[in-house]
Amino acid sequence: MPHRLFRLFTVVWVGSLLTIGYAVAPVLFTSLDRMTAGAVAAQLFRIEGVLGAVCGILLLGLANVLVRRGGDTYRRLRWLIASMLVCVLIGYFALQPFMNAMRVAALEAGSDVGHSAYATRFGILHGVSSLFYLIESLLGVALVWKLPAGASGAAAEHGARGTAGKVTGQRG
Repeated sequence: MPHRLFRLFTVVWVGSLLTIGYAVAPVLFTSLDRMTAGAVAAQLFRIEGVLGAVCGILLLGLANVLVRRGGDTYRRLRWLIASMLVCVLIGYFALQPFMNAMRVAALEAGSDVGHSAYATRFGILHGVSSLFYLIESLLGVALVWKLPAGASGAAAEHGARGTAGKVTGQRG
């Protein structure tokens, strides 16, 4: 069961990451005015950040459970997950608050952030945030790629438990 939850949380995280960042956000900016698109995209990326943090923590916990049960494949996957989680924490919880503060300050001054005194700093932070998003996305694709095959991953986990039970039974 943990390997199925691991797969589910991985697909939810990586799927939402790719969908929001590379499908939804570009459509917003081609369909709506820049200020409205930016506000909607900021909300979506905030939700994605929380979802990523939750999924990342759950995946690390599940990976630890699976490693203890003999799933050595998950030992390597923990590094990918931890790296993705670092990208989420930096991108969404370190950089986004500054970007949102600049957006609000520009709106209070009567303009959008792109035409304000904050435009340069916002652009730099946006570029750094986009870089972390790209790295997180690539790590996510690698995570999905390296997931153990459904039946063989479950069989390996079950086999490891069965072998441990037999070894314990032989000792007693």
